[in-house]
Amino acid sequence: MDEQPPRVTVHPPGPDGARRVTVTGRRPGTAHRIEDLVTYLRHAGLDEVEVEETDLIEWQGGGPEVWSG
Repeated sequence: MDEQPPRVTVHPPGPDGARRVTVTGRRPGTAHRIEDLVTYLRHAGLDEVEVEETDLIEWQGGGPEVWSG
């Protein structure tokens, strides 16, 4: 059986613009900018993901360009 890639959700920005991140149901942290998200993805084994183009990320409340509440 093939292992499925992690499911990544970037939640809507909070009042400070930061966005909660969940990876397959776990919360590695809160991203304040795109570089934080890239770090969380790397720790999940997704080193080669193009954040702005991948279908592995579900963006809620705006895409990769939205980082303010």
